[in-house]
Amino acid sequence: MDINEKVLLLGIYKKDDDETLNDIVLKLEASGLFSLKEGKKLLKKLKREEFINDTILTLKGQLIGKQVEAEFKI
Repeated sequence: MDINEKVLLLGIYKKDDDETLNDIVLKLEASGLFSLKEGKKLLKKLKREEFINDTILTLKGQLIGKQVEAEFKI
């Protein structure tokens, strides 16, 4: 998993209840992490790899999200 995928997964893991997956992609695109097109590709890849199920993280996604959160903490 590359750094952009990890950051996107972490963003989804930490999202507010009223935010959508597209909101997270747009926030990260606005921060300059990736383009909107690349963000949507990463989102599809995370869905294909079963980290995300429609609008929520799967159990696998939650576990990896928690690991990524610990990895980024200093």
